[in-house]
Amino acid sequence: MTQHLAEFIADSPSAYHAAANVRDALVAAGFAEDTATTPGGHVMVQGGAVMAWWVPENAQPRFRIIGSHTDSPGLVVKPGMDFEGEGFRQVAVEVYGGAVVEAWFDRELTFAGRISLDDGSVRLVSTGPVARVPHLAIHLYRGNPPELNRQTHLQPVLAEDRPLREIVAEAAGVDAQRIVAHELISADAQRPEVFGDLLAAGRLDNLSSVHASLNAMLAAVENGPESGDVLVLAAFNHEEIGSSTTEGAGGPLLERVLAKLVAEVPEMGDPLGVYAASSIISADAAHAVHPNYGHKHDPTHRPMMNRGPVLKVNANQRYATNAETQAIWRSAADAAGVPVQFFVGHNEVPCGSTIGPISSTRLGIPTVDVGIPLLSMHSARELAGVQDQLWFEQALTAYLSGA
Repeated sequence: MTQHLAEFIADSPSAYHAAANVRDALVAAGFAEDTATTPGGHVMVQGGAVMAWWVPENAQPRFRIIGSHTDSPGLVVKPGMDFEGEGFRQVAVEVYGGAVVEAWFDRELTFAGRISLDDGSVRLVSTGPVARVPHLAIHLYRGNPPELNRQTHLQPVLAEDRPLREIVAEAAGVDAQRIVAHELISADAQRPEVFGDLLAAGRLDNLSSVHASLNAMLAAVENGPESGDVLVLAAFNHEEIGSSTTEGAGGPLLERVLAKLVAEVPEMGDPLGVYAASSIISADAAHAVHPNYGHKHDPTHRPMMNRGPVLKVNANQRYATNAETQAIWRSAADAAGVPVQFFVGHNEVPCGSTIGPISSTRLGIPTVDVGIPLLSMHSARELAGVQDQLWFEQALTAYLSGA
């Protein structure tokens, strides 16, 4: 299972690749690529977001939904793709999301995403390793390192002296003149690595959740969920920049899918009753206690790696978890024999947020926030526990199966 996750991450250098890979896996398992609401599986992609749903025969008026997100922080290529700098050709980039920017230095970088062509078509592309952000040699400063300037110090150096547009076009198999627009983001060219009980990889936040929810959907459908509930997988784009886009959790995509299902599946009935009876698991990576910065964590809630998935709680609703939805997750975890840990923020340290509060506010569906614990979150290369990912998938499968 861990190797399969590693391959999924390597094959998903951008949100657009991740969404396409989820769709392809579901289609291979018998899902139809359409927006129908007939019994069986259906899947649709919108940019870097993917929605999938399974309608059983004699469906119950209730949804079981797993939400996640496909995007990760990085360096996005600007419309003017490159420029000349001290004899080098460099990539013009803008920081996307809350990236640990220091982590992007001295790594071989791929640029991946989608391009629009002059005939209106869109293609996915990944260049392979073509660039690097070089650090300043220690001999050229005295004392503390120079303060990092995101505009002047983060522009990658291309490995060859030709326009990035030509490199991208070659990777996509098209003429460079046909590219009219692009959405490309950096990805660490180093492949994921399993060592001991740990997995090092880029984009674990949040492809670990996307992959686990995909496998949970496939397993639940294959085994035949006992509940008769309509199962929904929602993997959004743009969580790292606030979710307020057509592909994000703050947009109308999931709401429209659910509304269509309520309107067209005969057994559904009253929308208010359906939504009140439904639930969402917001699956997004959590913070493991950092061994070198233990003081940054709450002294009474200290999630460890390879000790189980993490239930995330915040009194100020940065996470959507409440007492009712905690019980939903505990029931699924107990059914799967999976241990549960808690993350609660230190009162003097801000915590992040997820799609959970956004989705629950927009839809009025009870939601719980969970995820596997990570170190180095938002770095170019993050760290997860192998056992946590296995447990997470098992608990998500139990949830979709009716636990």
